[in-house]
Amino acid sequence: MASNSDFERCFLTGGAGFIGSHLGDRLLAEGKAVTVYDNLSSGRREWIAHNIGQPGFTFIEADLLDAPKLKEAMAGHDLVIHLGANTDIPGGNQDVRLDLENCTIATHHVLDAMRATGIKRLLFSSTSAVYGEAPVIPTPEDVGPLLPISLYGAAKLACETLVSAYCHIFNMQAWMFRFANVVGGRMGHGVIYDFIQKLKRNSEEMEILGDGQQEKPFFPVEDCIDGMFCAFHRSEAWCDVFNLGCSSSTKISRLAEIVVEEMGLSGVRFRYTGGRRGWVGDVPQVGLDVSKMKRLGWEARHTSDEAVRIAARRLLGVPVAAS
Repeated sequence: MASNSDFERCFLTGGAGFIGSHLGDRLLAEGKAVTVYDNLSSGRREWIAHNIGQPGFTFIEADLLDAPKLKEAMAGHDLVIHLGANTDIPGGNQDVRLDLENCTIATHHVLDAMRATGIKRLLFSSTSAVYGEAPVIPTPEDVGPLLPISLYGAAKLACETLVSAYCHIFNMQAWMFRFANVVGGRMGHGVIYDFIQKLKRNSEEMEILGDGQQEKPFFPVEDCIDGMFCAFHRSEAWCDVFNLGCSSSTKISRLAEIVVEEMGLSGVRFRYTGGRRGWVGDVPQVGLDVSKMKRLGWEARHTSDEAVRIAARRLLGVPVAAS
Protein backbone atom coordinates (compact mmCIF):
# COMPACT_ATOMS: atom_id res chain seq x y z
CA MET A 1 0.00 0.00 0.00
CA ALA A 2 1.02 3.62 -0.52
CA SER A 3 2.49 5.64 2.32
CA ASN A 4 -0.22 7.03 4.58
CA SER A 5 0.98 10.57 3.91
CA ASP A 6 0.88 9.97 0.16
CA PHE A 7 -2.49 11.18 -1.07
CA GLU A 8 -3.53 14.07 -3.27
CA ARG A 9 -7.28 13.74 -3.90
CA CYS A 10 -9.62 13.22 -0.96
CA PHE A 11 -13.27 12.26 -1.27
CA LEU A 12 -15.09 13.69 1.77
CA THR A 13 -18.63 12.54 2.53
CA GLY A 14 -20.62 14.84 4.77
CA GLY A 15 -18.09 17.53 3.93
CA ALA A 16 -20.59 20.38 4.27
CA GLY A 17 -21.36 19.40 7.86
CA PHE A 18 -19.89 20.68 11.10
CA ILE A 19 -16.82 18.43 11.30
CA GLY A 20 -16.58 17.92 7.54
CA SER A 21 -16.43 21.60 6.65
CA HIS A 22 -13.57 22.14 9.10
CA LEU A 23 -11.79 19.07 7.77
CA GLY A 24 -12.16 20.29 4.19
CA ASP A 25 -10.61 23.62 5.16
CA ARG A 26 -7.67 21.79 6.71
CA LEU A 27 -7.08 19.59 3.65
CA LEU A 28 -7.23 22.52 1.24
CA ALA A 29 -4.80 24.49 3.40
CA GLU A 30 -2.40 21.55 3.09
CA GLY A 31 -2.62 21.64 -0.69
CA LYS A 32 -4.88 18.61 -1.17
CA ALA A 33 -7.70 18.41 -3.70
CA VAL A 34 -11.04 17.85 -1.99
CA THR A 35 -14.37 16.62 -3.31
CA VAL A 36 -17.22 17.21 -0.89
CA TYR A 37 -20.19 14.90 -1.35
CA ASP A 38 -23.16 15.99 0.77
CA ASN A 39 -26.95 16.07 0.43
CA LEU A 40 -27.18 19.11 2.77
CA SER A 41 -29.66 17.35 5.07
CA SER A 42 -27.66 18.57 8.07
CA GLY A 43 -24.71 20.26 6.36
CA ARG A 44 -24.97 23.83 5.14
CA ARG A 45 -23.83 25.38 1.91
CA GLU A 46 -22.68 28.51 3.76
CA TRP A 47 -20.12 26.45 5.71
CA ILE A 48 -18.30 25.60 2.48
CA ALA A 49 -19.23 28.68 0.43
CA HIS A 50 -15.77 30.21 0.90
CA ASN A 51 -14.24 27.18 -0.84
CA ILE A 52 -16.58 26.91 -3.81
CA GLY A 53 -14.74 28.06 -6.92
CA GLN A 54 -11.33 27.65 -5.30
CA PRO A 55 -8.70 25.51 -7.08
CA GLY A 56 -8.83 21.89 -5.99
CA PHE A 57 -12.31 22.08 -4.46
CA THR A 58 -15.38 20.33 -5.85
CA PHE A 59 -18.83 20.21 -4.30
CA ILE A 60 -21.35 17.56 -5.33
CA GLU A 61 -24.81 17.87 -3.79
CA ALA A 62 -26.00 14.27 -3.78
CA ASP A 63 -27.12 11.47 -1.48
CA LEU A 64 -25.05 8.50 -0.32
CA LEU A 65 -28.09 6.32 -0.99
CA ASP A 66 -27.67 7.07 -4.71
CA ALA A 67 -25.13 4.31 -5.31
CA PRO A 68 -24.52 4.92 -9.06
CA LYS A 69 -23.99 8.66 -8.50
CA LEU A 70 -21.67 7.96 -5.57
CA LYS A 71 -19.53 5.53 -7.57
CA GLU A 72 -19.25 7.97 -10.46
CA ALA A 73 -18.26 10.84 -8.16
CA MET A 74 -15.72 8.81 -6.17
CA ALA A 75 -13.67 7.61 -9.15
CA GLY A 76 -10.17 9.07 -9.36
CA HIS A 77 -9.62 9.79 -5.66
CA ASP A 78 -6.99 8.14 -3.47
CA LEU A 79 -8.44 8.58 0.03
CA VAL A 80 -12.00 8.50 1.36
CA ILE A 81 -13.00 10.23 4.58
CA HIS A 82 -16.51 9.12 5.42
CA LEU A 83 -18.34 11.44 7.81
CA GLY A 84 -21.77 11.41 6.17
CA ALA A 85 -24.46 10.00 8.49
CA ASN A 86 -27.68 10.78 10.28
CA THR A 87 -26.96 13.29 13.06
CA ASP A 88 -30.46 13.41 14.61
CA ILE A 89 -29.98 10.66 17.19
CA PRO A 90 -33.34 11.07 19.06
CA GLY A 91 -35.06 11.33 15.65
CA GLY A 92 -34.09 7.73 15.00
CA ASN A 93 -36.61 6.68 17.65
CA GLN A 94 -39.46 8.08 15.54
CA ASP A 95 -38.17 7.06 12.10
CA VAL A 96 -36.57 3.69 12.75
CA ARG A 97 -35.08 3.48 9.24
CA LEU A 98 -33.25 6.78 9.61
CA ASP A 99 -30.01 5.34 11.01
CA LEU A 100 -30.23 2.09 9.08
CA GLU A 101 -30.38 3.96 5.78
CA ASN A 102 -28.23 7.01 6.45
CA CYS A 103 -25.53 5.26 8.49
CA THR A 104 -25.39 1.55 7.70
CA ILE A 105 -26.66 1.33 4.11
CA ALA A 106 -24.91 4.58 3.21
CA THR A 107 -21.63 3.19 4.56
CA HIS A 108 -22.12 -0.01 2.57
CA HIS A 109 -22.53 2.13 -0.54
CA VAL A 110 -19.32 4.01 0.27
CA LEU A 111 -17.38 0.78 0.77
CA ASP A 112 -18.72 -0.79 -2.41
CA ALA A 113 -17.93 2.35 -4.41
CA MET A 114 -14.38 2.13 -3.04
CA ARG A 115 -14.18 -1.51 -4.13
CA ALA A 116 -15.46 -0.67 -7.60
CA THR A 117 -13.12 2.29 -8.09
CA GLY A 118 -10.02 0.72 -6.54
CA ILE A 119 -9.64 3.13 -3.61
CA LYS A 120 -7.91 1.35 -0.73
CA ARG A 121 -7.85 3.75 2.24
CA LEU A 122 -10.69 4.96 4.46
CA LEU A 123 -11.03 7.18 7.51
CA PHE A 124 -14.40 6.51 9.13
CA SER A 125 -16.23 8.45 11.83
CA SER A 126 -17.85 6.07 14.28
CA THR A 127 -19.05 7.06 17.75
CA SER A 128 -18.70 6.29 21.44
CA ALA A 129 -22.42 5.39 21.28
CA VAL A 130 -21.37 1.91 20.10
CA TYR A 131 -20.39 1.14 23.72
CA GLY A 132 -23.88 1.69 25.14
CA GLU A 133 -23.69 1.75 28.94
CA ALA A 134 -20.16 0.44 29.10
CA PRO A 135 -19.19 -1.80 32.03
CA VAL A 136 -15.85 0.01 32.34
CA ILE A 137 -15.32 3.79 32.51
CA PRO A 138 -13.01 5.14 31.15
CA THR A 139 -13.87 2.75 28.33
CA PRO A 140 -11.08 1.21 26.21
CA GLU A 141 -11.52 0.19 22.58
CA ASP A 142 -11.37 -3.54 23.37
CA VAL A 143 -14.21 -3.64 25.92
CA GLY A 144 -17.02 -6.03 25.13
CA PRO A 145 -19.55 -7.14 24.33
CA LEU A 146 -20.66 -3.93 22.61
CA LEU A 147 -24.35 -3.37 23.39
CA PRO A 148 -25.49 0.04 22.09
CA ILE A 149 -28.76 1.42 23.45
CA SER A 150 -29.65 3.72 20.54
CA LEU A 151 -30.42 2.91 16.92
CA TYR A 152 -27.67 5.38 15.99
CA GLY A 153 -25.11 3.45 18.06
CA ALA A 154 -26.35 0.16 16.63
CA ALA A 155 -26.12 1.45 13.06
CA LYS A 156 -22.59 2.77 13.58
CA LEU A 157 -21.50 -0.54 15.12
CA ALA A 158 -22.87 -2.31 12.05
CA CYS A 159 -20.82 0.12 9.95
CA GLU A 160 -17.66 -0.86 11.81
CA THR A 161 -18.25 -4.53 11.07
CA LEU A 162 -18.82 -3.78 7.37
CA VAL A 163 -15.61 -1.75 7.23
CA SER A 164 -13.67 -4.60 8.83
CA ALA A 165 -15.09 -7.18 6.41
CA TYR A 166 -14.40 -5.06 3.32
CA CYS A 167 -10.84 -4.44 4.50
CA HIS A 168 -10.27 -8.16 4.91
CA ILE A 169 -11.88 -9.29 1.65
CA PHE A 170 -10.84 -6.46 -0.68
CA ASN A 171 -7.41 -5.51 0.68
CA MET A 172 -8.47 -2.13 2.04
CA GLN A 173 -7.07 -0.24 5.01
CA ALA A 174 -9.23 1.67 7.48
CA TRP A 175 -8.90 3.91 10.52
CA MET A 176 -12.14 4.06 12.52
CA PHE A 177 -12.72 6.72 15.18
CA ARG A 178 -15.14 6.51 18.08
CA PHE A 179 -15.75 10.18 18.76
CA ALA A 180 -16.66 11.74 22.07
CA ASN A 181 -18.75 14.93 21.78
CA VAL A 182 -17.04 17.08 19.15
CA VAL A 183 -17.80 20.79 19.58
CA GLY A 184 -16.92 24.12 18.00
CA GLY A 185 -18.07 26.71 15.50
CA ARG A 186 -20.59 25.74 12.78
CA MET A 187 -22.48 23.35 15.04
CA GLY A 188 -26.12 23.13 13.99
CA HIS A 189 -27.27 20.80 16.75
CA GLY A 190 -26.13 19.35 20.07
CA VAL A 191 -26.58 20.36 23.68
CA ILE A 192 -24.48 23.56 23.58
CA TYR A 193 -26.28 24.79 20.47
CA ASP A 194 -29.66 23.83 21.93
CA PHE A 195 -29.01 25.64 25.21
CA ILE A 196 -27.99 28.82 23.38
CA GLN A 197 -31.17 28.73 21.29
CA LYS A 198 -33.33 28.14 24.36
CA LEU A 199 -31.74 31.05 26.24
CA LYS A 200 -32.19 33.35 23.25
CA ARG A 201 -35.90 32.57 23.39
CA ASN A 202 -36.18 32.82 27.18
CA SER A 203 -33.32 34.26 29.24
CA GLU A 204 -35.07 33.65 32.56
CA GLU A 205 -35.70 29.91 32.55
CA MET A 206 -34.22 26.97 30.63
CA GLU A 207 -35.42 23.39 30.37
CA ILE A 208 -32.70 20.74 30.80
CA LEU A 209 -33.53 17.20 29.74
CA GLY A 210 -32.89 14.61 32.46
CA ASP A 211 -31.50 15.42 35.90
CA GLY A 212 -28.45 17.38 34.73
CA GLN A 213 -26.10 14.80 36.21
CA GLN A 214 -25.32 13.24 32.83
CA GLU A 215 -21.57 13.54 32.33
CA LYS A 216 -19.69 13.36 29.03
CA PRO A 217 -16.38 14.37 27.42
CA PHE A 218 -16.40 17.32 25.02
CA PHE A 219 -13.46 18.25 22.79
CA PRO A 220 -12.87 20.81 20.01
CA VAL A 221 -13.23 19.97 16.33
CA GLU A 222 -9.62 21.02 15.66
CA ASP A 223 -8.38 18.45 18.20
CA CYS A 224 -10.60 15.84 16.57
CA ILE A 225 -9.10 16.46 13.14
CA ASP A 226 -5.57 16.43 14.55
CA GLY A 227 -6.31 13.08 16.18
CA MET A 228 -7.66 11.55 12.98
CA PHE A 229 -4.58 12.49 11.01
CA CYS A 230 -2.24 11.44 13.80
CA ALA A 231 -3.64 7.91 13.66
CA PHE A 232 -3.68 7.95 9.86
CA HIS A 233 -0.01 8.87 9.64
CA ARG A 234 1.28 6.78 12.55
CA SER A 235 -0.76 3.57 12.64
CA GLU A 236 -0.07 0.95 10.00
CA ALA A 237 -2.75 -1.55 11.11
CA TRP A 238 -4.91 -2.86 8.26
CA CYS A 239 -8.10 -2.03 10.16
CA ASP A 240 -8.13 -0.42 13.58
CA VAL A 241 -10.39 1.59 15.87
CA PHE A 242 -9.47 4.54 18.10
CA ASN A 243 -11.24 6.46 20.84
CA LEU A 244 -11.04 10.20 20.20
CA GLY A 245 -11.86 12.53 23.04
CA CYS A 246 -10.36 13.98 26.20
CA SER A 247 -9.66 12.46 29.59
CA SER A 248 -11.98 14.85 31.45
CA SER A 249 -15.76 15.24 31.26
CA THR A 250 -18.48 17.81 31.94
CA LYS A 251 -21.80 17.42 33.72
CA ILE A 252 -24.74 18.79 31.76
CA SER A 253 -25.68 21.07 34.68
CA ARG A 254 -22.16 22.57 34.58
CA LEU A 255 -22.36 22.88 30.80
CA ALA A 256 -25.57 24.88 31.23
CA GLU A 257 -23.80 27.18 33.72
CA ILE A 258 -20.93 27.78 31.28
CA VAL A 259 -23.34 28.70 28.48
CA VAL A 260 -25.19 31.10 30.79
CA GLU A 261 -21.88 32.70 31.80
CA GLU A 262 -20.77 33.12 28.19
CA MET A 263 -24.09 34.74 27.28
CA GLY A 264 -23.64 37.24 30.10
CA LEU A 265 -26.84 36.19 31.83
CA SER A 266 -27.63 35.84 35.53
CA GLY A 267 -30.46 34.46 37.60
CA VAL A 268 -31.45 31.87 34.99
CA ARG A 269 -33.63 29.13 36.50
CA PHE A 270 -32.90 25.60 35.39
CA ARG A 271 -35.93 23.33 35.05
CA TYR A 272 -35.04 19.64 34.89
CA THR A 273 -37.34 17.11 33.24
CA GLY A 274 -35.99 14.38 35.54
CA GLY A 275 -34.64 10.89 35.08
CA ARG A 276 -31.11 9.69 34.35
CA ARG A 277 -31.37 10.17 30.58
CA GLY A 278 -31.97 13.18 28.41
CA TRP A 279 -33.94 10.98 25.99
CA VAL A 280 -34.49 7.31 25.24
CA GLY A 281 -31.14 6.01 24.00
CA ASP A 282 -29.08 8.66 25.80
CA VAL A 283 -26.06 7.27 27.65
CA PRO A 284 -25.88 9.18 30.97
CA GLN A 285 -22.22 8.56 31.83
CA VAL A 286 -19.54 8.50 29.12
CA GLY A 287 -15.79 8.36 29.65
CA LEU A 288 -13.28 7.24 27.06
CA ASP A 289 -9.88 5.67 27.62
CA VAL A 290 -7.72 7.59 25.13
CA SER A 291 -4.40 5.99 26.08
CA LYS A 292 -4.16 4.27 22.68
CA MET A 293 -4.10 7.66 20.95
CA LYS A 294 -1.68 9.02 23.53
CA ARG A 295 0.73 6.25 22.64
CA LEU A 296 0.61 7.50 19.05
CA GLY A 297 1.50 10.99 20.25
CA TRP A 298 -1.92 12.69 20.29
CA GLU A 299 -3.76 14.24 23.20
CA ALA A 300 -6.61 16.75 23.36
CA ARG A 301 -5.26 20.21 24.08
CA HIS A 302 -8.21 21.33 26.19
CA THR A 303 -10.19 20.00 29.12
CA SER A 304 -13.84 19.19 28.53
CA ASP A 305 -14.99 22.35 30.36
CA GLU A 306 -12.60 24.46 28.29
CA ALA A 307 -13.91 22.90 25.08
CA VAL A 308 -17.50 23.73 26.08
CA ARG A 309 -16.56 27.35 26.76
CA ILE A 310 -14.66 27.68 23.49
CA ALA A 311 -17.56 26.21 21.53
CA ALA A 312 -20.10 28.49 23.22
CA ARG A 313 -18.00 31.54 22.38
CA ARG A 314 -17.65 30.51 18.75
CA LEU A 315 -21.37 29.89 18.38
CA LEU A 316 -22.02 33.29 19.93
CA GLY A 317 -19.55 34.98 17.59
CA VAL A 318 -17.07 35.86 20.33
CA PRO A 319 -13.42 35.78 19.13
CA VAL A 320 -11.39 32.90 20.58
CA ALA A 321 -7.61 33.04 20.63
CA ALA A 322 -5.88 30.28 18.69
CA SER A 323 -4.18 27.61 20.78
